[in-house]
Amino acid sequence: MLHRYLPMTEQDKQEMLKTIGVDSVDELFQDIPESVRFQGEYNIKPAKSETALMKELSELASKSKNIKENPSFLGAGVYDHYIPVIVDHVISRSEFYTAYTPYQPEISQGELQAIFEFQTMICELTGMDVANSSMYDGGTALAEAATLSAGHTRNNKILVSAAVHPESRAVLQTYASGQRLEVVEIPTKNGVTDLEVLKEKMDEDVAAVIVQYPNFFGQIEPLKDIEVIAHKHKGMFVVSSNPLSLGALTPPGKFGADIVAGDAQPFGIPTQFGGPHCGYFAVSTKLMRKVPGRLVGQTVDEDGKRGFVLTLQAREQHIRRDKATSNICSNQALNALAASVAMTALGKKGVKEIATQNIQKAQYAKQAFEKAGFNIAYTGPFFNEFVIELPIPAKNANLQLAEKGFIGGYDLSRDYSDLENHMLIAITELRTKEEIDQFVKELGDCHA
Repeated sequence: MLHRYLPMTEQDKQEMLKTIGVDSVDELFQDIPESVRFQGEYNIKPAKSETALMKELSELASKSKNIKENPSFLGAGVYDHYIPVIVDHVISRSEFYTAYTPYQPEISQGELQAIFEFQTMICELTGMDVANSSMYDGGTALAEAATLSAGHTRNNKILVSAAVHPESRAVLQTYASGQRLEVVEIPTKNGVTDLEVLKEKMDEDVAAVIVQYPNFFGQIEPLKDIEVIAHKHKGMFVVSSNPLSLGALTPPGKFGADIVAGDAQPFGIPTQFGGPHCGYFAVSTKLMRKVPGRLVGQTVDEDGKRGFVLTLQAREQHIRRDKATSNICSNQALNALAASVAMTALGKKGVKEIATQNIQKAQYAKQAFEKAGFNIAYTGPFFNEFVIELPIPAKNANLQLAEKGFIGGYDLSRDYSDLENHMLIAITELRTKEEIDQFVKELGDCHA
């Protein structure tokens, strides 16, 4: 087979139409009134030959700045981390790469065990009791945490920190509109959730308090204090967390979190221009039977041999959908496998070492910016991201940095009106001292 796909000829098309009993493709749309059908030509380019199309796409792709050729200081939820070479080797194997869903355990033991290992490692990182087999991404996982909280508490108010990722908050708002939930944003103070406002907004109608750890600005939220506020009126305490940071930070489970969700992208999953990635979802035992998606459990067969099966899937997600709190009944198996392989290859010591390197290199970068005369926006502890103030718009600075071969930080004015000329800088273990020093110099040389 010379093709990556099966090309359809005009003869194939006529045979298919004849088989279903119509003379033309237009007949397939005859139930749609003429008045609402599109008339005219689409505003798209004329078709090209394969070689001409490949050339045009290659030229367009070459204009993109990529992290293989340009040091990246852009984080904001998607990070440039070390990926062990074994990850690509394992996920490229056909039994994983082409697998769909492991409904038949007798022929899916490898896939099921891989998912089980993913769940186990997520529990170890987050300090939670149970984790599901993964979700589409961190944003949807967090929104699912909100709807689970509302269903469990029978309340409809969600308090979410403004320091939670803006895209996650947007997804939450979309979910909330369908579930008729009220979302109240809690402002920040010095880069973290304003606890005084949180106390004022907390009442018996609150289903959940949602914070991010580390938060969108890279700052470490005081989870111990927030837990007390969240549980005062029996609301749920939900934490969105970067799993790599938990190699060095105290896990949310140790602070009494009810649900911990996030994105496993830092482990073995490339940035890929923003996706696809892999969400994770972990809970305390009391919520085990309300977890969205699927879980893999360990059992034994009739001979006492260890085996793995899908278990504890909420039936409402399939046959009683009107009573369901979630319609997610799938998972991101291939990317979860990538994360599992990466975590296994690194091991506990490796995860801790990389997390520590992120902290140390970010601290070095912060000091370098301070020496260069930049103002650091927030004074609290942080993981691998921090906010700097610029004399010019961050958008303009990023355009100039791109010309010098750097991918700059995130322009915070896109989401926060009070952070004009502020940039979120991400430093990972892959950034070298020379790259950091040069980046600070080039940013200092940017002009209006």
